[in-house]
Parts: sequence; C-alpha cells; structure tokens
Amino acid sequence: MSWLGAGIGAGIGMVFGGPIGAALGAWIGSSFGSGLRNVGATAKLNRDGAQAVFIVTLFSMLAKMAKADGQVSKAEVDLIDDFIKNNLRLGEEERAEAIRIFQNAKTDSYSIYDYAKQYRQLVRNQAMREVVYRLLFAVAHADGQLHRAEEEILRRIPAYLGLHESIFSAMAGEFGNRGASSAVSLEQHYAVLGCAPDVSDRELKLAYRRKAAEFHPDKIASKGLPDEFLRHAEDQMKSVTVAYETIVAARKRSAASETA
Repeated sequence: MSWLGAGIGAGIGMVFGGPIGAALGAWIGSSFGSGLRNVGATAKLNRDGAQAVFIVTLFSMLAKMAKADGQVSKAEVDLIDDFIKNNLRLGEEERAEAIRIFQNAKTDSYSIYDYAKQYRQLVRNQAMREVVYRLLFAVAHADGQLHRAEEEILRRIPAYLGLHESIFSAMAGEFGNRGASSAVSLEQHYAVLGCAPDVSDRELKLAYRRKAAEFHPDKIASKGLPDEFLRHAEDQMKSVTVAYETIVAARKRSAASETA
C-alpha cells in the first residue's frame, strides 16, 4: 500500500475539507470522493494520516510556487523530480501519485496561502512547517534567479505558516547571498535562531535549545514526517548549530577586544 493509500486507510479522507481536503478528493476521485466531509480543520491525525497530509500539502504548495512566475520551468520540474527520486525515494506508483497531486494543484482554485494556513492549523510542529518553507525556497531558486512573484510569496507566506518573519532573511542568506559581508551573515545567523542580536547569552542559549529540540529526529518522526525526509530536518539542524556557534564565537571575540 502506498503512503497515500495508508493515509486514506487511516481515515484521512474523512476528517477535513478546505484546500488539503480538496486536493485529496481530486486525487481519490469518484471511488472515494463521496466519503469526504468537513468536520473541522483541527482534526487529529495518526502518523500515517499526518504523513499523507504532509506530502499532499507539500506537492500542492510546490506546484503553486513553480507556477508563480507564469510558467513551470524545466529546472523546477527537474528539481522536484530529483527530490521525489533521491530524497523521498518514492516508488513508481507513489511518484505518479505525487505528480498527479502537483498537476491538480496547478489549476485548482486555492492559493498557496490557503494551503499554508490550513497546514498550520493541522500541524503544530514548527520544524515541519520550516521544512516546507525551505523547499519552497529551493524551487524558487531552481532556475538560478528569484522572480518578483516568487519573492513576494517567500516574504508573505511565513505569516500563514506560523513562522517568524526573520526566516526569510535567514533562508535568503543561505540560498542567495552567500557572498554577503560577515556583518550581514551574522544578522542572518540570529534570524535562523529566531532572536534579536541584543539578546543575552542566556536567552541565546535558550533559543538554540528550543530550535534544536524542534528538529530532533525522534520528534520529527513522531509528528508524521516521512522517514526518508528526515535529512532535510537534519540540514536545518546543522544550520541551527552553525548559527549558534558562529554567534557565540563572535561574542567572545567582541568581549576580548573590549578588554584588550
């Protein structure tokens, strides 16, 4: 049984409406369509159901982002296909399901913000929502340039996903500003941790620990992220650790220069 079939078996197709429910209904088709009913956007999902919601939401939002500049480029298609094969490691049946969801979302009546808002309601784990945002950034940069429409989405959508607005500058630094000055880079490290440069050392450490806990593999897996997808959470965890260590080192250098 495929991941989506397992989700349907878990009752996912009968727990909510909205854009995610519609995306499921569009894939399920006439055989199961009559079983969809709206009983609220905060229904609790078991692990199989949560995985299916994650994948359906992800590929629907990736479709909206890929189409944001008016057309889906070959570079964007190649990136998503590579992601399906090498990161999610989906079989042929599951790959076809993911592509069908992607194609359906390109022409449905919902916006990317509608999907983000409902996903935030369904999934409380912030780390999973950050992983979705990271992948939106990757698709937006797939063709080597960030179009105005794509940038607007990346700036606006953190509010819909329930993420701090500073995540845009953090991701922009990672994907598009690798040649930035050390001062800008340090500011971006603070953004990764979701705190301001004037926080105390104690507050900085607490911010780091909170982020580290969010991206712990056991916690991510228990919330429904597919096992094959954990490396994206691990990448985010590395960014969190690098950010904290860089800030700590910079503060030590600053303290040393003041006492010299």
